[in-house]
Amino acid sequence: MHKMPLEEFLDALASAAPTPGGGGAAAIMGAMGVALISMVANLTVGKKGYEAVEVEMKSQRAESEAMRAQFTAMIADDVAAFNQLMDGYRLAKDTDEQKSVRSAAIQEGLKQATRVPLSCVRLCGEAIRLSQRSAEHGNKAVISDTGAAALSLQAALRSAALNVYINAPAIKDRTFVDVASAELEAVLAECIPLSEAVHKTVKGRLG
Repeated sequence: MHKMPLEEFLDALASAAPTPGGGGAAAIMGAMGVALISMVANLTVGKKGYEAVEVEMKSQRAESEAMRAQFTAMIADDVAAFNQLMDGYRLAKDTDEQKSVRSAAIQEGLKQATRVPLSCVRLCGEAIRLSQRSAEHGNKAVISDTGAAALSLQAALRSAALNVYINAPAIKDRTFVDVASAELEAVLAECIPLSEAVHKTVKGRLG
């Protein structure tokens, strides 16, 4: 799906089909964010006046490109998780045994539909931390793109979080929910303010 032409993907996103949806959109926003970090790194490496941060910027570029591959893979992961959940709901429920099998499949589908956006949340946190380094060391001529990256990543983070919130109440395994929720809230508490701080740093360097 991530290899679709942009207009085709947006048409699919806008359609009545359940996928791609918010989870895929969150992954795309995350991929856009780290792509912008890569851009800033590419426009800093080799530039006069930035020799002292060349190693750092090359490291940032390698990290952001690895993250971009992970984000784009999550588009398909989100679709697969949704399909797994729907497969569970479609199972027969005529007998007690069938009901038991169906219930177990639905519960596992709900867990997977939570794991995927939680992975996106986790990766968004890593990417926002990387954007902080980009804001501090990137080429001032293109530093506004780091600001755009941080805002895109915050949007991806909060969007992915919503996909955790919508599935968690239906999961019966409360230990699973508690662990996932604790991780989610920790990333949000750290990285939403951090993304705002990156935006502030960028604005400070624009003057």
